Amino acid sequence: MTAIQAVYVRGHEERYEPKTHVVYRIEIQASVRSWQMWRRYSEFVDLHAEITKSTGSPPPTTLPPKHSFSLLLKTRNNAGLIEERRVGLETYLRAIVSAKEDKWRDSFAFRDFLGVPVGRQGGVEGGALGPSQFTSSSWLDEHTDLQARIRDVRADINKRDALSDRGDVSASHTSNVHAKKKLAAILTRSGVLAAGLETLGMGGMSQGELQRRTDMVARLQDDCEKLAKMVTVARQTSRGQASAGMSSAARNPPAESDRAALLQSSASPWSQTKPVTRVFGAAVQPKETEETRPLDNQGVFQLQEVRMAQQDSQLSQLSAILQRQKHLGIAIGQEISEQNELLDDLSNDVDNVGGKLTSAKRQLNRLG
Repeated sequence: MTAIQAVYVRGHEERYEPKTHVVYRIEIQASVRSWQMWRRYSEFVDLHAEITKSTGSPPPTTLPPKHSFSLLLKTRNNAGLIEERRVGLETYLRAIVSAKEDKWRDSFAFRDFLGVPVGRQGGVEGGALGPSQFTSSSWLDEHTDLQARIRDVRADINKRDALSDRGDVSASHTSNVHAKKKLAAILTRSGVLAAGLETLGMGGMSQGELQRRTDMVARLQDDCEKLAKMVTVARQTSRGQASAGMSSAARNPPAESDRAALLQSSASPWSQTKPVTRVFGAAVQPKETEETRPLDNQGVFQLQEVRMAQQDSQLSQLSAILQRQKHLGIAIGQEISEQNELLDDLSNDVDNVGGKLTSAKRQLNRLG
């Protein structure tokens, strides 16, 4: 279980989705890593209620007072009141972390509030939420965190290139490995982020807002695809590389004819008796592409893994859209059934009234 060493509430930010509100930046330091979460005051109130309910007693300190709506509007433009609330929220969290009893800080509600990754059910690395756990605000927080991680990957790639220019091959490789690991985590979490839109849609989020967030995920995945090419395809440059530091294969690259002969070789017995075929197509020969040409076997394998992860993410997004369409279809079908029942009732009423009119007409004819 991750041990929380310190917690701070540093800074705030005003956001306008789904409506104007203030969120506070919480910085958490653990024994081996640190991260940050964005929470609004109402989420602190929910945390206090949940901790009190789950542990049977309130935490050793109280939250700063809740202002009225009119005062809260003034608070957004009052730096003094915001700072006062920030200090109070930090004191509240620190009191739980430093309390003699560990029942409050070990409760699931508190660890979930701080985004502690260990022990999370349905979450992924880094304290991210599962698809069914997102709220409108936490979804935006997760998207902001992924954008920051993408910037970290770009920084690692730039560092890799700088080290490569200086001829430090080992450090350059290490930076590239770090970038790949971070990118793999981002791809997984972006898929969860896309799947979380289904829950938000079922929760009543407007179609326009869902489309906007879908576009945000698509841009995030486009950035991941670009970065995937950068981390899997080695930069084709010889700046800063000494000939002595290069392998014989790098100094003497194989000729294109040799590569073509290797790809089209029929030396193996199985290639003569069982040609490569598609499931529903004719026999085809494997073709070299510009993307795979500079890669070795390990590079091709890593590129394939990234491609598969991207396809899984896109499939998850498509599945969420289809699920949403399914629910819309079911709702439309139920509405049509209700309308049909109403029309049947109306038809019965018309038949009854017609029968009564016919009877009344016969009686009038007898009187005439």
